[in-house]
Amino acid sequence: MSSGPDQAAIQLGRPSPPAIEIAGLSHWYGEGKMRRQVLEGVDLSIASGEVVLLTGPSGCGKTTLLTLVGALRQVQAGQVKVFGQELAGSSRAERQQLRRSIGMIFQGHNLLRCLSAEQNVQMGADLLPGLSSRARRDQAREWLRAVGLGDQLHKLPHDLSGGQKQRVAIARALATHPRLLLADEPTAALDSRTGRDVVVLLHGLAKEQGCGVLMVTHDPRILDLADRVLRMEDGRVVDTASADSVTAGALAATEAGSN
Repeated sequence: MSSGPDQAAIQLGRPSPPAIEIAGLSHWYGEGKMRRQVLEGVDLSIASGEVVLLTGPSGCGKTTLLTLVGALRQVQAGQVKVFGQELAGSSRAERQQLRRSIGMIFQGHNLLRCLSAEQNVQMGADLLPGLSSRARRDQAREWLRAVGLGDQLHKLPHDLSGGQKQRVAIARALATHPRLLLADEPTAALDSRTGRDVVVLLHGLAKEQGCGVLMVTHDPRILDLADRVLRMEDGRVVDTASADSVTAGALAATEAGSN
């Protein structure tokens, strides 16, 4: 898969498909009496180059939605299309191939403990075809500098703080030059300045490279950087708004609380 827009669509004079198209998506965990529905009739569309934040209480299905869009789980009911490719009924090999175009940032970092920060990030660059070992290493260093870790290249994960590990994970996801970026609470372990700097970096990636971004967050400090803010409750998307209106509402609530 190419790293840019759908070239076949461009050549035929039609618009590229959305980065994400979801219709009637439902998902369950468990069997029999233990079966529990975590997503119910989710409809969602995200364009290439759009930054969308997903908010809502813990346990409402946000992370499950990310894993389904990221082709980490089999779709049980409904439709999920990523770059126009239907994931419902897809094979494991098809999902593996699609994941090469998706950058993922998890809450748990998922760094390899035996590799340095530079080597962990280089694993992302290793997915890019046609790059020499030196070029992949240089890209890894470039992304680590971009997230403020240019002086931590050779440290192992156990020598890094939680926030530094999160930034390594972010750099690794960006090193793949993804067409779609899925992030689960990427600023949770970061201070306010670093967290905002990282989201500004993701926003720039979206706008400059046409990369769609879907980010789960509880961080009100970054709402203004989104194109849209969605809210989930009980497995459903119950509200959608522009970032400007959500930010204005949050400011009003803060001012009211201080009076």
